[in-house]
Amino acid sequence: MTSTTTAPVEPQAPAAPRRRTPRWKLVQRGLQYVLMVLLALFCVAPFAWVVLTAVDGDGGPAVSVPAFTLDNFVRFFTDGGTPRLLLNSIIVSFSATALNLACGIFGAYGLSRYRFRGRTTFMFAILLIRVIPPPATIVALYLLMVKMHLDDGYVGLILVEAAAALPITLWLLKGTIDAVPFDLEEAAWLDGNTRFGAIRRIVLPLVGPGLGAAAMLTFMAVWGDFLTPLVLLQSPDLYPLSIGLFRSFTAFNQVDWGVLAASAVVYMAPPAVLYLFLRRHLMRSSLGGALKG
Repeated sequence: MTSTTTAPVEPQAPAAPRRRTPRWKLVQRGLQYVLMVLLALFCVAPFAWVVLTAVDGDGGPAVSVPAFTLDNFVRFFTDGGTPRLLLNSIIVSFSATALNLACGIFGAYGLSRYRFRGRTTFMFAILLIRVIPPPATIVALYLLMVKMHLDDGYVGLILVEAAAALPITLWLLKGTIDAVPFDLEEAAWLDGNTRFGAIRRIVLPLVGPGLGAAAMLTFMAVWGDFLTPLVLLQSPDLYPLSIGLFRSFTAFNQVDWGVLAASAVVYMAPPAVLYLFLRRHLMRSSLGGALKG
């Protein structure tokens, strides 16, 4: 007969009392939440007014429950002047973006592939153009356009807008091209491709994310620009939608709030749609690589 012995059970130590959060930390956290809510309301309130007033048949300067209607958008597209403003913005923005990318890809390729004295200084000098505030040079720019007979027209405005966004495009695309191995281009040359053929078949497909990001940044800068077209254009038929919104709000004592809000919604739509299509390219591109070399 065997005897079994059981080990004595050690008494468990009592659980440590839960430490209470100091009252001053609770107050601090509460103030932080209140501040975040206030900031969110401050940012969301203008967009809420625009959207609600755009679909309100009796819209006014205050936020209210809308009497839902699409008449404001119908009047925007059927009015004689507002569709022309939208068309002007589309023409200038897309043309300036295309010209900017065409110049930017070849300029960035030259800065990435060719080594010459003072290249880094030249790159920072290009970026310095963006540091200077646009109002500081707008008068000289206007006089230059007048001397070249390019004022009050699409061509002059497109050239100025494309050139203004070119420094950022050069820096962005240079960093993207730097990441493309040069051996791939040399292999394309051995296969009988010219330099331009290698750029078209090798470089352009690989720098798609950088091109998408540059296109989005350029388009948004041109689409939202107000000062440049205001100074360079004198004919109301050439005004973009940004100036049209300003004139509709300031030129008359009676403001049609519904059409004004509908115009603002239409004005916000193209950049938002472009962002939905190009957001992946924007996230995959890297501005940090532009500092190499």
